[in-house]
Amino acid sequence: MRTTVGGTGLRVRLTNAFGDREVRFGHVYVGAALDAAPPSYVAEPRDTDGRTSAGRAGAALATGANRRLTFGGRAEVRLAPGATVLSDPLPGPVQARQRLAVSLYLRGGSGVLTGRNRATAPAYGQQAAVSPVYRSTPGDHAADEDGGAYTEEAAVWHWLDALIVAAPEPVSAVAVLGDSLTTGVGAETGHGWADLLAWGSGIAVVNEGVSGGKVLVAGTGRAAEERLTAEVLTKPGIDVVILAAGVNDLGAGARAEDLIAAHRRIVTAAHAAGVRVIGATVTPFAGAVFHSPDAERARQEVNAFVREDDAFDGLIDFDAALRDPAGPARLLPRHDSGDHLHPSAAGHRAMAAAVDLRSLRPNHPPAP
Repeated sequence: MRTTVGGTGLRVRLTNAFGDREVRFGHVYVGAALDAAPPSYVAEPRDTDGRTSAGRAGAALATGANRRLTFGGRAEVRLAPGATVLSDPLPGPVQARQRLAVSLYLRGGSGVLTGRNRATAPAYGQQAAVSPVYRSTPGDHAADEDGGAYTEEAAVWHWLDALIVAAPEPVSAVAVLGDSLTTGVGAETGHGWADLLAWGSGIAVVNEGVSGGKVLVAGTGRAAEERLTAEVLTKPGIDVVILAAGVNDLGAGARAEDLIAAHRRIVTAAHAAGVRVIGATVTPFAGAVFHSPDAERARQEVNAFVREDDAFDGLIDFDAALRDPAGPARLLPRHDSGDHLHPSAAGHRAMAAAVDLRSLRPNHPPAP
């Protein structure tokens, strides 16, 4: 993972939210990854047994930088089904935009896995991201630094829920509640619009995107309404939530009035917790596999609500930033990754540029 702001006393939060049995971690380590290590898409050198060795280089850590975490003073921690645990603070500083590797050694079976899908690697034929996930050969390799045991790449953060630091001064903490557009699908480098917000802004960005996620019902994981209270507002320091979701609901035939009602409930729940909500318009998706005339009409109705209603504390007009003026129901070609749904790298940059960073700062007045 890459931090957004720096601080001290790094803590790692693990979750077994969807597990059907207790999971037991014998060791958990966190270390500084080698930013200079080549991403796996640069080359795929092969070992004599035919396996790729690129991942092994990418999993390498800085020498002497891998440190063991404890939980209540113990190296081992057990997580019951549905449980969450926070590590003890790790002494020392953590830099802003620092790339860290969290290594987990699981003792015994896992049952149903809890994870964040497409957390690091864009799909749909795009290149792998710069921070893939690695699985090791059997055994306890959590303390390893050379990466040699990590032979398999993946695109899911299993059990890893958050990195938390104590910042040296007050910062804005912004959670982005969304779907695959928020995770960065379509951006060749893996830096989606939500991740780009943190570059040089001094804002702590919590990327709560889940590919396939929906607002009204469970898509991949919980529905956004439930995720807000169970996954987002439980994290410390959240000042603002950007709600950038709904395209998967519309593609599945959701009615505009139902989606609007859900948006209102999300805003109400956030406001009750003292958190502001910025509404984002739904981006064009004509040409995507689940687009239809009914879905387009519903999208326009939802976007009119986001733009014109006073429910939200601010607006991000992603629709206006990405649409093709010659055909507003579709993405501008240079903003289209190729599937007519997910923005390209240029599209993600345009989305990030559409965000008024001032609206994310503490004590910013509500939108008129």
